Amino acid sequence: MAMSVDSGQLQEDRSFDPYGAHRDDPYSFLTGIGEKEPVFYAPLLDAWCVTRREDIIAVLRDDQSFSARDHNPRPSVALPEDVTRMLRTWRGADALAVGSLDPPEHTRIKEVLNVGFTPARVRAFEPTIRTIATDLVERVAVAEEFDFIKEFAVPYSLEVIGRRLGIPDEYLDRCRTWSEQRIELMMVRGHTDFDRLREYARGLMEFGAFARSLVQERLASPQDDLISELLHEGKAGRTLTADEASVMIPTLIFAGHMTCAEALGTILFQQFQAPGGWTAVADGTIATRDLVEEGLRFDSPLAGMYRTAVSDVVVGDVPLAAGSRLLLLYGAAGRDSNSSACPAAFRPGSGSASHLAFGHGIHFCLGAGFARSELEIAIQALATRMPGLTLAPGPLPHHRPVFPLRALTELRVRQR
Repeated sequence: MAMSVDSGQLQEDRSFDPYGAHRDDPYSFLTGIGEKEPVFYAPLLDAWCVTRREDIIAVLRDDQSFSARDHNPRPSVALPEDVTRMLRTWRGADALAVGSLDPPEHTRIKEVLNVGFTPARVRAFEPTIRTIATDLVERVAVAEEFDFIKEFAVPYSLEVIGRRLGIPDEYLDRCRTWSEQRIELMMVRGHTDFDRLREYARGLMEFGAFARSLVQERLASPQDDLISELLHEGKAGRTLTADEASVMIPTLIFAGHMTCAEALGTILFQQFQAPGGWTAVADGTIATRDLVEEGLRFDSPLAGMYRTAVSDVVVGDVPLAAGSRLLLLYGAAGRDSNSSACPAAFRPGSGSASHLAFGHGIHFCLGAGFARSELEIAIQALATRMPGLTLAPGPLPHHRPVFPLRALTELRVRQR
């Protein structure tokens, strides 16, 4: 693998550790090194990190030179063969979710998926989201202090995506467990308890079997939900096959609730510490939409995504050989001077809050509009019912070691 940095610079690069030293604040490091080397090799991740917004956009636009097929984090240890086999087949033999597809397969699948997330579909579902938010706010409002992540953000986002998909309520807790097992297998480094890894892998096998069973039910008896729409109401008569829908269900559940929960926690955490605090949201000084967009820019719930060079390429000024693995750091791009007038400050409504939290190009998040509505509705419900919300006394929360997700371990809040 060709490297364009000298040994001194490479030694500095080796210190990038989003699981440890830079887990809570990766941005100070990435901004500093990005000014000198916007494309640098990180041995811990075995990837070329791309931090500059324009370079990331260029890669995402070039689906001929860069493949998404290996876009997930790789296990940090050699896994037992049975675990590897289960990870490869839990969705179905050789099955890939839409985020791992390249054209033309990606184009066809996403055209069908987009039908479920049109602006009209999102608007039609907003009353349901609002009811879920209001009911959950009422439940947590009786407590003087609570963990916002555990008691609101996660159950809210899980119920919203579950209701949209048509997941029976009695399976929501299992979906949450399966999603956590997926995180443990793919995003936590250094696991050595192989028996526990086998337990997690068996959980994913159950997740896949659950999805396939649900698809068969909807094929036989369509309901008013997204799964039925994908199987029966595709664009221009195109629909997903049973296998394709079965692959997508775990992905939509995972992405639909994990990233939303993380974003909600981060947005509130940052606003509690910002000038005006939560009061500025409750009294309307800060518009909900501005708060959401600034939160997504300032600390994206998905720090980045991997790509693989299909041929020899140049990214920025760095030549990369075919097969090189790239990590496109969406979060770092949000701190780029081209993303905000004051990129290191959290200032909702202060101007442009351009970000790549939903990606770019053909892999732009198909549920972006849905996610924005979900975040805004939750914040509005919280601000209306709990205008005195603030951080609880105590140490500030830390982030979980689950890179590339940006997830707070907890967020203790109280009402004044």
